[in-house]
Amino acid sequence: MKIAVIGAGVSGLVAAHALHVDHDVRVYEAGAYAGGHTNTISVQDRDGMLDVDTGFIVFNTRNYPNFERLLGRLGVASQDSDMSFGVGDDAGDFEYASTSVNGLFAKRSHLASPRFARMVLDVRRFQRAARELLASDADPSLAEWLEAQRFSRDFIDRLIVPQAAAVWSARPEQMATFPARFLIQFFDNHGMLELRDRPRWRTVQGGSRRYVDALIAPFAERIALSTPVTALERDEDGVTVTAAGREPERYDHVVLALHADQALAILGAGATRAERELLGAFPYQPNEAVLHTDRGLLPRRRRAWASWNYHLCGSPTGRPTVTYHMNRLQSLPAEHQWCVTLNRTEAIDPARIVRTIQYAHPVYTLEGARAQARVGEISGGRGRTHYCGAYWGWGFHEDGVVSGLRVARELGVAVP
Repeated sequence: MKIAVIGAGVSGLVAAHALHVDHDVRVYEAGAYAGGHTNTISVQDRDGMLDVDTGFIVFNTRNYPNFERLLGRLGVASQDSDMSFGVGDDAGDFEYASTSVNGLFAKRSHLASPRFARMVLDVRRFQRAARELLASDADPSLAEWLEAQRFSRDFIDRLIVPQAAAVWSARPEQMATFPARFLIQFFDNHGMLELRDRPRWRTVQGGSRRYVDALIAPFAERIALSTPVTALERDEDGVTVTAAGREPERYDHVVLALHADQALAILGAGATRAERELLGAFPYQPNEAVLHTDRGLLPRRRRAWASWNYHLCGSPTGRPTVTYHMNRLQSLPAEHQWCVTLNRTEAIDPARIVRTIQYAHPVYTLEGARAQARVGEISGGRGRTHYCGAYWGWGFHEDGVVSGLRVARELGVAVP
């Protein structure tokens, strides 16, 4: 069969890799590179070049089995990563990190603070209450559930909401309507409701671009970069794809490996009622990522430095502001402190900015969580249209891989 894959993120590339052996596959990508959120930038440090990740960074062996098997089949190595989380404000009046007791009490006055003590004690109560929610049939929003459990304001505003907002790159206010069960299932699945036996986090050795290069090597000539698809026409016999600068081309099937809103835009007036309902259930949050060497974006106290450093912006409507300390995450042998900061460009010394990248992340709602269970209503079947993307799961790399493999199965490929 002749198959068009629109979108060269992890989902589209995994689907194309599985399909290309037995089918005539063409991949269309609007951007200038293949990989989507797998975006490694080569930078100059004192002792030579370094490859620094800016989007997808870490995975673990417990929760990313399909991605780990993919790395194994491709012969791509990985290494241990440091996965710690911290929160701080502009003035340094409030800082802590999960790295150690020293990091937790990075600000020594917290040792004598009843408010800080209650925030920390609420962690254990959260773990117990979370398990009770999972055992029930309730499906509240995160804000409803947190208020009903009477957690302290500091626990909500300075611990759980920052952590969740950082994980999903969402505005703090968006976490209020986030499905509590969806979040807690993710936390439980990733060992975040336990103090012990947590998964070991890893990162791709030499940058995540290494696995993309290996993945696309067998069909790289079939990938059309900087080629946005402008129109899609479907009928009973096939699909016509029109891309910028190209003549319309006919295919037997099309795989829309795009963000949900992008897929809807391409379908236009041709979208079915089910496609509009399900794809429309996933709003997106734009996030600006900046690769830089300005250590001023890290917490004031070095003992408060973590791999993920969440900045309290003082406004729940503000975009999430997080600084990823790449030296820790990738074990970079670097002189500079290499950082990736989301949504705080104005605070970064312009002389230390290396690259600015625009990303978008799905924002989960109760409607989106319910739509995920209905993917079979629009993917496959007589429509000759298939959908994949990490948004059909928790929004992470493993979900993208699983989604791409699902589409390959829909098209008759036996995948491991």
